[in-house]
Parts: sequence; structure tokens; C-alpha cells
Amino acid sequence: MEKEKRKGKIGIPDAYVILFIILALMAVLTYIIPAGEFQREEVDGVTVVVPDGYEQIANTPASVIDVFLAIQEGMISSAPLIFLVLIIGGSFAVIESTGAIDAMILKTIEKTKNKEILLISIVMILFSIFGTLGIIVNAVIAFIPIGIILARSMKLDAVVGVSIIYLGAYAGFNTAFLDPLTTGTAQTIAQLPLFSGIGYRVIIYIVVLVTTILYVAWYVKKLKKDPMKGVLGATPFPKIEERDELNQEVKVTGTHKLVLAWLVLGIATYVFGVFKFEWSLNEMAAIFLIIAVGTAIIAKLTPNRLVLEFFEGAKGLIYGAMIIGMARSIVVVLEKGNILDTIVHGMASVMEPFTSVSGAIVMFIANLLFNVLVSSGSGQAVIVMPIMTPLADLMEIPRQVAVQAYKMGDGFTNVITPTSGILMANLAIAGISWTKWVRFVFPLLIIWTILGIIFLVIGVLMNWGPM
Repeated sequence: MEKEKRKGKIGIPDAYVILFIILALMAVLTYIIPAGEFQREEVDGVTVVVPDGYEQIANTPASVIDVFLAIQEGMISSAPLIFLVLIIGGSFAVIESTGAIDAMILKTIEKTKNKEILLISIVMILFSIFGTLGIIVNAVIAFIPIGIILARSMKLDAVVGVSIIYLGAYAGFNTAFLDPLTTGTAQTIAQLPLFSGIGYRVIIYIVVLVTTILYVAWYVKKLKKDPMKGVLGATPFPKIEERDELNQEVKVTGTHKLVLAWLVLGIATYVFGVFKFEWSLNEMAAIFLIIAVGTAIIAKLTPNRLVLEFFEGAKGLIYGAMIIGMARSIVVVLEKGNILDTIVHGMASVMEPFTSVSGAIVMFIANLLFNVLVSSGSGQAVIVMPIMTPLADLMEIPRQVAVQAYKMGDGFTNVITPTSGILMANLAIAGISWTKWVRFVFPLLIIWTILGIIFLVIGVLMNWGPM
């Protein structure tokens, strides 16, 4: 009888099931929404849309075979990110095998004993700094296991483990005042000096970060009072693996210090490369391969042991890495159905009658919603900024405000959108269902949105210029 009951119970849909349902719905929309496209031109090496160049074209609705082809094409187009995730996972497994990660975390916990909030704040601040530079948002998935280890050591839950890494990084990425791919691209299209307006953006970053830390701290205190009040209830860590257990016997050795120094040097080299040589995902993957090989040399691991540890780490992230391609398939259907530009054109038509303050708010909300369809920051910039820039001029909204409306719209809803491969991969690794995560994070999203509106209104009123 019990077996029969279990069989009849559907349960919470898997992340892949949720994404496939969205994919199917988007395919249906290609039959409903008229196809159209903007003319495009290349400006300073960036292909952007011509604001007044929209025209309707013949409908190209998605067939059943197109839906399944989109999955394959999504995987192919996301290959650099998918393999980056696998390489980072493998590299971290090599580092973990030396005991350096365990030693660092145990030492940190020892130094911050009974000061969980302080430890959480330090980690979130660190990842938020990476987020402002735009160097960690795609690779954040590799650090989730560390967050889970930290959360377990503090007897909290997997939601906290994901939050201190993921929300920390995105608290910085929401403004990303030094990110060349999102803020830099948007400002280039808006014809603003690169990284101008940084003073006000730093203020926005600090307020958003402090608010996020306070929100996570509130949740931690609630868990401490009653673990059953957490969104995961009686199963605080749905995916428990042996490798997630801290080795309490590990002490910090000279080898551990060298391994951690090598990791920091590798990441610092990548940051330098981003700004000096415009490095991207492929270079990041190469750096992490170098980190893995260097770690093996420092820790005197045999070549066979290096390969074994690397592939064990990569294997654990296959589910999460592949989901990035699944999320991308949704955008593939929208693009092949030629309805993305129609959606953008509709957004522009809605925004045009507004002026000044109300127009800035509508711009922000439109970007929040559009980000659910296109979760790529730079991808969203090249689609919406050529439309929003002339609209901002018409509505007497400073262009810096238009850039910030795009940036916060792009950043905020990343924490709930199921089309974000990074979010879905993080949740899959932690074993948290999307519905439970949304239940936890949605109040924070509302707080962020209110803060965003306030900052945009201030930006309009003070006529926020390039600076």
C-alpha cells in the first residue's frame, strides 16, 4: 500500500522538468506573438539594435522537433560555461583532496567561534566584491560546496550555504560597477564614459549588500531558535555526500598554505587578465586547469591521483552544469521564433508615454520582467540598451539612470528566474527545490526592488550625470 501511495505522488518537479515546461510554453508563444525583428548595426565592435528599425516578419513558430532541437542547441551554445563549471568543479576537488579547504574552514571557524553572523558577513562581503567585478557570477557554482560545508559546520541548512556564496556574489553583481561585460557594455551603448557614475553605484552596492547580509542573518537567527522553521524543515541538507564532511583532524600545514596561496594567485591572475587582456570564460577555464596541476605538484599528488580527483569533482557537477544548456534552450526557441524583438518592441511602446520619475520606474520593472526571458547580463544589455537610451532622452531621464535600471533589472530577478542556468545549477547541487528557494528569497527580492526604485528616483531627481 505504501509503495502504491508513493507511486501516485507526483512530488515537487525536478529543475529539468520545470525548465522543459517553460520551454514548451515559450514554443506555444511563437504561435501567438507576431514575429518581428530590429535592424542591427555594429558600434565599436558591439552589435546593437537600431531603435526605430523594428518591423514584423513572417511567423516562424516552433514545431515539436524544434523544441527538442533547442535543447541540443542550448547545450552547444552554452558549452564554454558548461565546461567551465566542470573544470572548476574538478579543480576544487583536487584542492579539497589536499585538505587545504578543510583546514582553512576549520581555522576560520575556530577564529570566529560563536560568531556565525560575523563569519557569514565576511564571506558574503568577499564574494560581493568579486560580484562587482563580474568575475565570479558564472563560476559561483564551484564555490557552493564550500558554502554547504560552512553551513553544516554551523549547524544551519543548505539554504544558508547557497545564500552566503550566491546571494553574496549577486549583491555585488546587482550594481557590478566595475564589470566590463554588463555595466561596461551598457555604458558603451549609452555612450557614457566607461565605469562613470561609480560613486553613486558604490553607495547602491553597500546598501544592497548590507540589506542582504541582514536578511540572511535574520534567517540564521530563526534557524537557531527552531531548525524546523527553515524552508527545508526536517531535511536541512537534502544532498549529503561524504566529501561534504569536514575532516576534524586536519591541521594547517605549510603545504596547505602554499595550495591556498596558489589558488589566490590563480584567481588574482584571472582578475588582472580580465582588465588587461579582456579575458573571458575560456581563459578562466585555463587558469583553473593550471591551478589544478599546480596544486598536484605542490601537494605531491601523482598524475593518476590528479586525474582521479579531478574527474570525481567534475562528475559531481554534471547535473548542475548540463542544466545551464537546458535553460539556454528557452532563449533558443524565442530567438528562432523571432518573438524576442517583438517583446522588446512591446516594452518600448509601453514605456514611451511615461516621463521622468515614473518612466525610470517602468524601465526598471520592464527589465526585471525581461530578465526572466534573457538572464544573460551582456545579452540583455545589447538587446535593451539601444532601445532604452533614446527613450531615456525622450523622457528626460539621465542615461546613467537608464543603465542602472537595466543593471538592477538584470541582477535582481536572477535570484528567482528558472531560465538562469547558474541559479538552477546551484540549487541542483545543494538539493534545494526551486519552489522552496523562491519561498526563502522572494521577500528579499521585494526589498531589493523597493530599494532599486528609491535609488532610481533619487538618480532622476539629482540629474545623475556621467561623473
